[in-house]
Amino acid sequence: MIERLLELNELQDESLFLWGARQTGKSTFLKQKYPGVRYYDLLLPSEYQRLQRNPSLLVDELSLADEGELVIIDEIQELPMLLNAVQWLMVNRGLRFVLCGSSARKLRRMGANLLGGRALRRQMFPLVSAEIPDFDLMRAVNNGMLPRHYLVENAQQRLQGYVGNYLKQEIQAEALSRNLDVFSRFLEAAALTDGEMVNYNNIATDCGISAKTVKEYFTVLQDTLLGYFIPAYARVMQRRLIKVPKFYFFDAGIVNILVGRHNMQPGSADFGHAFEHFVIQEIVAWLGYSGSDRRLSYWRTASGYEVDAVISQPNGAIVVAIEVKAVAEVQSRHLHGLKALGEEHPKADLLVVSLDARPRLFNGVKVLPALDFLKKLWAGSVM
Repeated sequence: MIERLLELNELQDESLFLWGARQTGKSTFLKQKYPGVRYYDLLLPSEYQRLQRNPSLLVDELSLADEGELVIIDEIQELPMLLNAVQWLMVNRGLRFVLCGSSARKLRRMGANLLGGRALRRQMFPLVSAEIPDFDLMRAVNNGMLPRHYLVENAQQRLQGYVGNYLKQEIQAEALSRNLDVFSRFLEAAALTDGEMVNYNNIATDCGISAKTVKEYFTVLQDTLLGYFIPAYARVMQRRLIKVPKFYFFDAGIVNILVGRHNMQPGSADFGHAFEHFVIQEIVAWLGYSGSDRRLSYWRTASGYEVDAVISQPNGAIVVAIEVKAVAEVQSRHLHGLKALGEEHPKADLLVVSLDARPRLFNGVKVLPALDFLKKLWAGSVM
């Protein structure tokens, strides 16, 4: 059994929303972590139908619960009307709730009660390396880190099914796009630019739609937790900086299936893209799970110097700058971006994550093999 690193310590005193993309393992986690608690699964037709017909049943049933008792409602976005009852039970019965789901979009679109700040927000990410005994880097880069995908040798069919189910269940069912074929083309175009600066006009041209529609579609991906923007570092010191964000899908495996890459091996450009995405994915998850107030961005100058990941304090001071290179031996040419950043931010640690055989210090830059970096990251010793 895989033990997840997500901790919900706030539940001692608070209620919370637990969001996460489909199949990240939220339901399995909650059932293992809190066995025996009252559990409402709104994906069960019988549960959904009876509470849809009569939402007040929730109040009636939970009026028998002990004060302070924990209650889990899974897939809360399926019945937003229950949130009024949840708030009443929190205020008048002192109950604590975990409200679990894959998208807050439907709740906002329907004007649902988001509990007025009475529930905290947490997110579950795909599996991370520290959760997996005998972690396999090649499998992670090729399959992605969703449990159903990572745990099989060849995940192509499952990945294809995932994308198809996402289009059917999230996009078509909620009428988030009038034209599913167009949205499918957008997904592929967005995947081709994964990890790159977002150019709405170029994607609009490729898909035959307006730039405004492309922006709306990216919002859909964010709201349904299929991806996120990483901003450009914006604190100008000497060099003029580019300030366009990058977009990443939430899991490298999803990008692989959308762009048709599989069985990737080190040395190929495809592997390099997927390897970089995977490392960024781990950093995002670490920041989310650790509760750190540090910020993730990337750094790029108008003259073309770039660093893949910059971790900074809330005041903008850079703690560590990370370049990701899927090469067996880091060379001087791989350090240009880091060295340029280091000239402007001399207190920042400079780090390359690579496929080198052993850690080393090279021209003032730490070179860490990927597995060493991941161990240090999850031990809290990178940043």
